Amino acid sequence: MTPLSNTSPAPESARSRPTMRHVAALAGVGVKTVSRVINGEPNVSAATIAKVEAAARTLDYQPDLHAGNLRRADGRTRTLGLLVGSVDNPFSGAVHRAVEDAALARGVSVFASSLDDDPAREQEAVSAFLRRRVDGLILTTITESQAYLAPELRRGTPVVFVDREPAGITSDAVVSDNADGAALATRHLLEHGHRRIAYLGDRHGIQTARERHRGYLDELGRAGVSTRDQHVVEGLHDEATSQAATLALFDAPSPPTAIFSSQNLVTIGVIRALRELGRQHDTALVGFDDVPLGDLLDPGVTVVAQNPQQIGRTAAERIFARLDGDTAPAARSIVPTRLIVRGSGEITPRTEG
Repeated sequence: MTPLSNTSPAPESARSRPTMRHVAALAGVGVKTVSRVINGEPNVSAATIAKVEAAARTLDYQPDLHAGNLRRADGRTRTLGLLVGSVDNPFSGAVHRAVEDAALARGVSVFASSLDDDPAREQEAVSAFLRRRVDGLILTTITESQAYLAPELRRGTPVVFVDREPAGITSDAVVSDNADGAALATRHLLEHGHRRIAYLGDRHGIQTARERHRGYLDELGRAGVSTRDQHVVEGLHDEATSQAATLALFDAPSPPTAIFSSQNLVTIGVIRALRELGRQHDTALVGFDDVPLGDLLDPGVTVVAQNPQQIGRTAAERIFARLDGDTAPAARSIVPTRLIVRGSGEITPRTEG
């Protein structure tokens, strides 16, 4: 685990969040007036509403949806907020289950939501978690900066990022070694004689996609293979676009003899395209992320597998350590990947003509 800074989380005394009383005092109105504004009740003047809203913004006040009903004597709700990429993605599902299992063992419930790589959805989900006064956050994010969470960190709310590291703030993170895993996949194809290795990747704005692309390019460079002449297709995010992109590769001059697909949904699209073309036995394929039933296909799908269960478990351990009083500097935990050889990545280059 790698320390990220010498800044420790906020002390317990900093954990208090602003309440209606704080907003009322700053706005110069009564608590009941603040309540009426927050709840959208009628017969409050526009000037008073403006004062209350300005005070709430200044204090970064979030309404408490539970109104204290779920809080224990220790001030906790025994809940966590979990934001994953998409609950229908096997990787995200495994992270979710691991966090949920760890939380259940401690009598903690998990509120979960899907990110869908939508910045607006990210902030809406996080705001919803905070309105429910969760004790901690485990987040996969897509916004360029997570600095909007700085007030929560100052209050001592533990935040652990999974799959992607944060920007704009320093906090605990649990990630795969994406660049190294991509290099491993590329190296495996190079060792089997391939020099035309196409890269099919996710949206470049996603941190993990950038890291996997970097690992692919770095490994080609180390092997002395030109990167300029390779087929690189980015911006793929589902099976359909990946299938179409793969079909297009084989309509182009000098199609690849091997493909590195940089996430599991992309890999499924590639598999469909290769089978449609009848090229699954003469075009090598290594995917990043395992795919369901990948070992039962012919050929089996060679992958660089992440360990989402370990990522989820480690993230939960970090959250609960923080809640138990751990004030060590924020750290990055890197969960290694591994190559699973099944057949598709061991196909040697086809003879042209």
